[in-house]
Amino acid sequence: MTFRSRTAAGLLAALCLTAGLLSTRAADDKEPPIVPPRKGEREAIKVFNGKDLNGWEGHDKYWSVEDGVIIGKNTDPIAVSTYLLTKKKFSDFRLVFDFKLAKSEMHSGIAMWGRIAPEKGDKYTYAGHLVMFPSGYGFYDLYGRTGIHQNADKAKKVGKQHDWNHIEILAQGNRIRFVLNGTLISDWREPLPKRIKEAPIGLQLHSNKEPQEVQFKNLRLETFPEDKLTTLNGDKP
Repeated sequence: MTFRSRTAAGLLAALCLTAGLLSTRAADDKEPPIVPPRKGEREAIKVFNGKDLNGWEGHDKYWSVEDGVIIGKNTDPIAVSTYLLTKKKFSDFRLVFDFKLAKSEMHSGIAMWGRIAPEKGDKYTYAGHLVMFPSGYGFYDLYGRTGIHQNADKAKKVGKQHDWNHIEILAQGNRIRFVLNGTLISDWREPLPKRIKEAPIGLQLHSNKEPQEVQFKNLRLETFPEDKLTTLNGDKP
């Protein structure tokens, strides 16, 4: 091949690479589809009775109830994130609760729209969407696309690292809204709606080499809720 041929081939390859990058960027910038809220019976579910873990499943050695608070706690290392899971499955819902990171700096979260994934190394680990708080905020696709939405800059301004946070998660269609201490932090749509499943809701105790403790209380769950946020500006239902 002559020098001129090699130069032409190099230019062609560069043009192809540039076109591919532009095409990928265009795909990434594409507006996600709008999936409307699903229809079903609107019902207030007593997901937590304040006394025990009836209606939930998870490792007894990690999860307990004390004085109306669900506690996830470990002293030995946890190799794979583990979850306290609702026995019922949900698609569209409003979950309002209070959360406190009592010990460690490792984030927790609410898992949804996925599945229990014991093949990943823990009987109660999860593959699917995760709304994270408070150390590492954002949305994550567990065992999938990893980080799918960033919101830490806004969340850290109103979040409390080691005190009670009032949280509302409104999941409808392919849309997740996240309200933290009265402030709307995220209004996000899943660009790949086929990834959404009717699934258990999970409370996360993250993999960690250090002792940690997470606390959840005042959990209120509503199925197929009204399309509005109930905790903006600190207003509680």
